[in-house]
Amino acid sequence: MKKLLLITILLVSISSQSQTYVKVNALTTLLGVPNVGIETSIGKKSTFQLDILGSPWKSVDGKPFQFYIFIPEYRYHFKEKHNGFYVGAHIGATAFNFQKWNYLNTDKYEKGFGYVMGATIGYQAKINDKFVLDCFLGGGNQQGFYHGYYLSTGERYETAKNWNKSGEWLPYRGGVMVSYRIN
Repeated sequence: MKKLLLITILLVSISSQSQTYVKVNALTTLLGVPNVGIETSIGKKSTFQLDILGSPWKSVDGKPFQFYIFIPEYRYHFKEKHNGFYVGAHIGATAFNFQKWNYLNTDKYEKGFGYVMGATIGYQAKINDKFVLDCFLGGGNQQGFYHGYYLSTGERYETAKNWNKSGEWLPYRGGVMVSYRIN
């Protein structure tokens, strides 16, 4: 019942504020790692954004390079929505099959899942009534649960009985989103 009430409140908020943007990260998309999202108003100076960053590449230079990051984020805009500085807070999920940064140039890779918790700071500049540029940088704590494998044999290299664990403080989001208002 509580979930139904929360969903109803969210839908009423979205429809009453009626500013929703679809977004594409120009920088990551040019690098072959698309980042798309949707941002909608939920209050006078508040928005909610859901974005997905994904690398669909099964292999780059013979090494796995697949990952997906799903991030729902609350944003507070200091001046007005979709114009000026904002800060955001998020908790998201990850799935990956790739080499961690500290295993580059080795025969090891990792496959697993995780979560991220962090913050974003950004600036949005209105181009006209339909388009907004969103420059942002974000990061926080990443916790991963994975199995480690050798590229050459496919055998596991680590000895964890269930999942190996890894946690780091990282910058993991950033770029320039080109946003188009759909209502």
